[in-house]
Amino acid sequence: MENERSSTINIGGTDYEMVLTTKATKAISARYGGLENLGDKLMKSENFEMALDEIVWLITLLCNQGIQISNLRTGDNKPLLTEETVELLTSPGELAEYKNAITEAMMKGTKRLIVSEDNSKNAVTAE
Repeated sequence: MENERSSTINIGGTDYEMVLTTKATKAISARYGGLENLGDKLMKSENFEMALDEIVWLITLLCNQGIQISNLRTGDNKPLLTEETVELLTSPGELAEYKNAITEAMMKGTKRLIVSEDNSKNAVTAE
């Protein structure tokens, strides 16, 4: 997987690449009303258990994108993670650590190439 599109986390001794794909973006938008609402939802969860559920869902979604891309490219059939598997193989402290990797994957997935155009009204002209 291209590292410029992903971040890596270790769950239960196995490395997983988290990738924000178009498919994942659609799922996040359906659940939260858009990527911009994700942070608010996670921070304003009514209780700790609900916040953990959201983080586990997000980790599972992003890791499964990496697995699906790998399976597509290699012809492998590695099983997808389930939320239950992520819950069993992680501790709440680890989930907090994964926040940086989630942020990194989201930023890499949403980065935009910004090209500045020559603004002709400010260009120097020869007379």
